[in-house]
Amino acid sequence: MLKIFDTLLMVRIVDDRMMRLQRQGQLGFYMKSLGEEASHLSVFPLRKSDWVLPSYREQGAWFWAGYTIDDFINQLFGNAEDPIKGRQMPVHHSANWLNYVSISSPVGTQIPQAVGVAMGMKIKGTDEVAMTFFGEGTSSTGEFHVAMTFAGVSKAPVVFVCRNNGWAISVPQAKQNAAERFAAKAVGYGMPGVRVDGNDVLAVIQVAREAVERARNGEGPTLIEAVTYRREGHSSSDDPSVYRAASEPEEWAEKDPIKRLRGYLKERGIYSEQLEAEISERHNAAITRAYERAQ
Repeated sequence: MLKIFDTLLMVRIVDDRMMRLQRQGQLGFYMKSLGEEASHLSVFPLRKSDWVLPSYREQGAWFWAGYTIDDFINQLFGNAEDPIKGRQMPVHHSANWLNYVSISSPVGTQIPQAVGVAMGMKIKGTDEVAMTFFGEGTSSTGEFHVAMTFAGVSKAPVVFVCRNNGWAISVPQAKQNAAERFAAKAVGYGMPGVRVDGNDVLAVIQVAREAVERARNGEGPTLIEAVTYRREGHSSSDDPSVYRAASEPEEWAEKDPIKRLRGYLKERGIYSEQLEAEISERHNAAITRAYERAQ
């Protein structure tokens, strides 16, 4: 539980520091995940041999797998220590030693790729699993449709994690989907669809564990819809004030995943303000050291 809390807090601190650097003109681009951090822990039940094909807002998944703050910041700067040597724009990481495939800006490309990876695992006869992340807007693409069709028919060992954060840049959920739930789409493709509170990290971990076990056992794919909210802009290039009411993110702040986990840890008697201060100090110090080396 403390490792989960540590990871979510790490994402929040890294995001805040990096966005400030971007606003100071030291980074060309950045994307925060404020309010969505719990959905990242869908990777909790995965093994080192499993594969992840992420979108561009799952920082916690990378850190959970072992991607370091140094790796993260070096990639943002595209310097000599960048694991991919400047081949991608900031926030588009790649870590072949972790089986984390390169993030790609074109919407949805990772979804059929994840099915292909999963089919490779099935052909090899292993019990490995692929997991892919995407936003709710991506479910409007052809890539989503062909991937879901192929995965359902072939019973590919893949878990689809749809991070429903309410907005596809400036396009609201109501203009993305005529169905009541994004998870409902799964039925037509012959797989289970599970809708979960994406701000409850323990609920996210539970449904992810069930989906991963199902894939390992040869029972095929699962679509998870993690309902959360993007409390800030899509990226450093986006101004959300032009397309949504200021009261909307304020309402979701009460459902903040870190606030909720903090409350749970208090109930369990394993939280203190001193503990959080020590975690924050450690992460801030690591970020400062990594930033200085990157500079």
